[in-house]
Amino acid sequence: MAKKSSNQPRNVAQKLIESHLLSGMMVEGDEIGLKIDQTLTQDATGTLVMLELEAMGLDQVKTELSAQYVDHNLLQTDNRNPDDHLFLRSACEKFGVWFSPPGSGVSHPVHMERFGKPGKTIIGSDSHTCAAGSLGMLAMGAGGLAVAMAMTGEPFYLKMPKIMGVKLTGRLPDWVSAKDVILEMLRRHGVKGGSGRIIEYYGPGLKALSAMDRHVIANMGQEMGHTATVFPADDAVRDFLEQQKRGDDFQTLEADRGASYDEYDEIDLGKLEPLIALPSSPGKVVPVREVAGESIYQAYIGSSANPGLRDFAVPAMMVKGRQTHDRVSFDINPTSRQILENLTELGHLRDLLGAGARLHQTGCNGCIGMGQAPATDQISLRTVPRNFPGRSGTAEDKVCLCSPETATASALTGVITDPRDLDMDYPVFDASRTFYVADRNIRPPAQHPELTMVEKGPNISSLPQFEGLPDSLELPVLLKTGDDVSTDEILPAGADVLPYRSNIPAISEFTFTRIDPSYPERAKKYRDSGSMIVGGDNYGQGSSREHAALTPRYLGVRVVLAQSYARIHWENLCNFGILPLSFTGKNDYEDIEQGDELALEGLHEALDSGKEITARNRRTGKRYKLDHNLSHRQIRMILKGGLLNVMRESLAS
Repeated sequence: MAKKSSNQPRNVAQKLIESHLLSGMMVEGDEIGLKIDQTLTQDATGTLVMLELEAMGLDQVKTELSAQYVDHNLLQTDNRNPDDHLFLRSACEKFGVWFSPPGSGVSHPVHMERFGKPGKTIIGSDSHTCAAGSLGMLAMGAGGLAVAMAMTGEPFYLKMPKIMGVKLTGRLPDWVSAKDVILEMLRRHGVKGGSGRIIEYYGPGLKALSAMDRHVIANMGQEMGHTATVFPADDAVRDFLEQQKRGDDFQTLEADRGASYDEYDEIDLGKLEPLIALPSSPGKVVPVREVAGESIYQAYIGSSANPGLRDFAVPAMMVKGRQTHDRVSFDINPTSRQILENLTELGHLRDLLGAGARLHQTGCNGCIGMGQAPATDQISLRTVPRNFPGRSGTAEDKVCLCSPETATASALTGVITDPRDLDMDYPVFDASRTFYVADRNIRPPAQHPELTMVEKGPNISSLPQFEGLPDSLELPVLLKTGDDVSTDEILPAGADVLPYRSNIPAISEFTFTRIDPSYPERAKKYRDSGSMIVGGDNYGQGSSREHAALTPRYLGVRVVLAQSYARIHWENLCNFGILPLSFTGKNDYEDIEQGDELALEGLHEALDSGKEITARNRRTGKRYKLDHNLSHRQIRMILKGGLLNVMRESLAS
């Protein structure tokens, strides 16, 4: 039963959760079920979501609004990506989903322009769905299967998080922008600092941050491993929605006077300076001045992490009448059709091109490794949200994360440059000069439940079915990883891999290849008998792509044993019937070697009764006590072989 309303002052996150609570108690660590108003899918993950809806026999989605975007896999070097675009379009017609075709833009800013509403909940099969928290929404990334369940009207389940309140004071100085705010949070708290937390920003410093500034901060909260980032819906949100001709969608949503938080932090915006995250982690943040002078190859403006008009207009004003360095590839990636048309109308696009910029299509592009790969052993400055190893498409890349101001200053000089050192005044962006553009290419739900078939190209295969968890397992440790292993390292993104997103047998050939190229061939020997992975701290950080759980399961992984997990990947493991276990002994992780064989017995009774799970190392004879922290719902899923099997049984009955 959901917890009833309290008379205690509520912060914004508590109000959002309480108004959507369907089950559970708002007690830290307890599982809660939330009503979901909106869903977001993109093409790298949406194909599986649509196949899952088809497998469940859905006729029409049950949410207030669901939208499908094509923004990741835009390179059409053969038939696979365009075939999937047609598949997604036809699936949207069948299930009643908005469809944003190639060229309309990156999902998160487009959703903010067209559909975001204060007070609503949204989950998306993209980890940066959290960007919608900028509008006063409870916005979370999730695995595709969890999103598919929400589209059928089912609750979204998660552990009740702590709420960290971050008070903002002061005003950003010249040459410092919203990207530097979230980089400061990463500098302080690292890539694990948001784990188990909603981060809520409040305080007088908000008055000088636009809704799109807040989008930058909310988007990269994911790089801290958070559950969500929340901003109030105040005058800045009203201004944004009125600019988008959606003023009627606004409602005020602010913390009550006297509201409190579980944890606190404070940032004086006026004391911030330009920051940069060095290769190859968003948490490796230092002041730009400390690394100034290093030669660069690429400066990249755009992505869901810096998608606003000002993020392109300020660089355009910086380079107007100037020429970028002849060694630098100055890449401009407009984030929506609306942004591109505004840049054109206001003359900013002409100034960028005149300075030597390379214009790319509206979409994720190089952020997800779809083109724009940097040269060997060359530094690439990017305004993207993450710089995991090899994500750019170049194996040993040197990608740094920074603000548009820092990237543009460096493009002009050819070396990493603190923009405060430029001989120019800081350009003032006049938001009042913008105009509204309605992208008529985004198609509303066609409402054709009578369609029994969707368009499927030859690259789309049926989803594999998995058996339930045996009572006992003897599993070889096929791979042992270190800390902070990302989903990009479990299953790479990029132009070579993502076109197989609808073909699990084919895409499984890339599993763990960034860590051990021999893994897929070794794993195939144990597809039937099973294997396991041993991981360090924060296992599975990064993307929400459920392929990073699905392909290991397809190759036979039955158990992952790690020191701790990133939230979304932990949920995805459960959804596909992989048992995620955690060490309790301080030195047990160090004791296990790749190639060891671990025996687990009495799993069913231990899971059902909450008893301790033990594993015995057949090489050393040592026993390890293990935790699982699973809810009864998740235990049932894993015993049945995954959430799809549970839903099939439910629908059959």
